[in-house]
Amino acid sequence: MPELLLLCFMLIPQLVAGVFAKNIGRSFWFWFFISFLIPIISLIVLLCLDNKKEERKGYELADHVQKREHL
Repeated sequence: MPELLLLCFMLIPQLVAGVFAKNIGRSFWFWFFISFLIPIISLIVLLCLDNKKEERKGYELADHVQKREHL
């Protein structure tokens, strides 16, 4: 039982890195496994990366409609 508790405690940095990466538009599993190799450094790197998720406001026009507007 104590071993299971220790294992869960040791997985916290990996889960934090994976969830944070997913929230900024990055791969959960990539950062989860990178965090096994370099736990604290991977979290610092994630904090420095830009957010890949774009906030879209409104809607985008189709390509053929955009071409007509620029003419």
